[in-house]
Amino acid sequence: MSDRQPTSRYCFVCGRDNPKSLRARWVNDRETRQVRATVSVAEEYNGYPGIVHGGVVSALLDETAGRALMLEGDFDRLWVTVRLTVTFRRPTPTRTPLTLVGWVVRDGGRRSETAAEVRLPDGTVTATCEALIARPPDGMLDGWLEEREHWRVDEEPGGPEKTA
Repeated sequence: MSDRQPTSRYCFVCGRDNPKSLRARWVNDRETRQVRATVSVAEEYNGYPGIVHGGVVSALLDETAGRALMLEGDFDRLWVTVRLTVTFRRPTPTRTPLTLVGWVVRDGGRRSETAAEVRLPDGTVTATCEALIARPPDGMLDGWLEEREHWRVDEEPGGPEKTA
């Protein structure tokens, strides 16, 4: 069974109304116990010509690793990244369909360990991460209450992709 995850309005990685958003959309794959998204990154996010900037790759991994905690459908489970260790295995190309895959290594409730990777269409992994994710301290995300009503699943399956 799989189901789509909600997105927010202005998130850099998934924001529906953010003109600079990468517009990633995640699906829970409960059979494989993974979350997945497909995104194509435009040239405006390169480091070198034709290569996605490492900071953008890190942002994609960070968001995917955190979203692994929503695998069971608890879309109100808020989290922040405490530690993100990224390994760049090879350049990640722009204007190429990339698959983002994330999974939970250990769910500790308040603090959890997750992992994620970026894959090319042929399955080659370009970057991986290990993350320590935590429940945010009280009061840190008070602004979320105002945004909560806009946290929703796109009507269009897969959502729009940001392409060049």
